[in-house]
Amino acid sequence: MTFSKTLINWYIDNKRDLPWRETKNPYLIWLSEIILQQTRVAQGLPYFEAFRATFPTVFDLANAQEDDILRLWQGLGYYSRARNMHATAKKIAFELDGQFPTNYHDLLSLKGVGEYTAAAIASIAFKEVVPVVDGNVFRVLSRIYGITSDISKSGTKKEFQSFAQNLISYDQPDIFNQAIMDFGAMQCTPKKTNCSACIFINKCIAYQTNQVDKLPYKSKKVKAKNRYLNFIIPLDNDKNTIIEQRKAKDIWQNLYQFPCIDNFENHTITPDSFLKENYPNNTFDKIILLNNTPIIHQLSHQKLHINFWMAKTNNKLTSATHWSNLNNFGFPIVIYNFIQSLNI
Repeated sequence: MTFSKTLINWYIDNKRDLPWRETKNPYLIWLSEIILQQTRVAQGLPYFEAFRATFPTVFDLANAQEDDILRLWQGLGYYSRARNMHATAKKIAFELDGQFPTNYHDLLSLKGVGEYTAAAIASIAFKEVVPVVDGNVFRVLSRIYGITSDISKSGTKKEFQSFAQNLISYDQPDIFNQAIMDFGAMQCTPKKTNCSACIFINKCIAYQTNQVDKLPYKSKKVKAKNRYLNFIIPLDNDKNTIIEQRKAKDIWQNLYQFPCIDNFENHTITPDSFLKENYPNNTFDKIILLNNTPIIHQLSHQKLHINFWMAKTNNKLTSATHWSNLNNFGFPIVIYNFIQSLNI
């Protein structure tokens, strides 16, 4: 039996019940793929349901305010995905009359749609014979066929795409791609792999040569930079506070935060001097550190060390937001969680 037939038979018996598999609607398939970029299925599923309920068509998403999209996206991280998703929805709705491109090549022209996402949409929605290649596919193919190429190098992806193109089912490319993704997620897992229950145990080179934990091969990542963020939470007697929107092309672009001392070296500016310089018309009576140790928030390329300070004032804050209205704004998840933890 060929690799593709064996894999598809396994999938029929073991596939995960996921809502985006109940449709061939390219909008919903695209939506699920964008949400699942850099996100586990268990985490992404409630976000998919929320977006589908709030924006049932591409026109609904295109007509939404960016702040509403970012607020719904809160907690998923990689917020550029949400902004790109909004831009693509506008293009589909207003330039393409709501019709998605129907092939891999044209799907690549959409903002935020890379090779993997284009292949997934093209194969699942339109049955184009084009393989998906992601971490799951790297793992499955490298182990079964003993491929030792370094997956951190850009050229390696083309090697795997070519290899997968020779394996994909020409009759069922949609099922094949979903099958190999599920097989990598459920059976050929990164750690604690249950090889004894694997349908490919007799042909898996990694298993036969005791290299399951060594493949796929990936050279070491560049160490993430340390970044130090000290958020100052001004608060007056009427429970007004001050928030600002991050506009720079940096982490958390267009999300909201409290005033912040932000640098890549451990801070030398004190909250007191920061407030005097930036809010000279207010006198802050108490400035209190709210967390005993810095909160560590790991991004792909940065390690954030975060402190929150409460700065109380008897003066009425101007250009302020009442604390009860903070839920109307999209915050990075680490700030959102801290807000929820405070009893104000």
